[in-house]
Amino acid sequence: MNWITKPPLLLRLFYPSVLWRVKTCRKEVFLTFDDGPVPGITPWVLNWLDRYEACGTFFCVGDNIRKYPTIYQQLLDSGNEAGSHGFSHKPGNKLGFEAYLKDIDLGLEVNSKARWFRPPHGIIWPWWVSAIRKKGIDIAMWDVLSRDYDRSFTPDWVKDNVLKNLRPGSVVVFHDSLKAWPNLKEALPAVLDWISQNGYTTRLLSSINQNKRIL
Repeated sequence: MNWITKPPLLLRLFYPSVLWRVKTCRKEVFLTFDDGPVPGITPWVLNWLDRYEACGTFFCVGDNIRKYPTIYQQLLDSGNEAGSHGFSHKPGNKLGFEAYLKDIDLGLEVNSKARWFRPPHGIIWPWWVSAIRKKGIDIAMWDVLSRDYDRSFTPDWVKDNVLKNLRPGSVVVFHDSLKAWPNLKEALPAVLDWISQNGYTTRLLSSINQNKRIL
């Protein structure tokens, strides 16, 4: 199942205008967090990022923004950034094209500052990409998926999974969600500490020069 953690080149080739990794020789990575904002968990993540002078792009579910606007504002005020994860978090294969685009629009109505979109559950057809980008948002997948949401794995496994696959320019996915919390609360601090101790820095997706994309 390593293809889920680190999508193979063949898959990435089907999505040439989607961001998977950033072309860089510098020791820098792009931390991202899906499924928030969630009370307790998202503020906790923000606190740990602040401790390590790190930053992240949070792919927010629109309905969670509606429920927890104060936490969403805290995220915006923290120096991190909010991307879109749709409104309902329903995958495209269950919604269909028109309903999927509408769900994205609803998410952007409550998250107007978003400039990046990550498809819920990572499901998107290549022929949908251009229609989504016409909305003024770019699409980010990942180079490393932590799999923190899978409770069959331990926090140590999640940490090791991230660190053994990490490389300069990696876009890394964690989840600020209740489902991921048992793994996140131990794995994220350990990953942040490793990043700091090994001379890496973190950057926001919005800081990317568009010609620096890489498969």
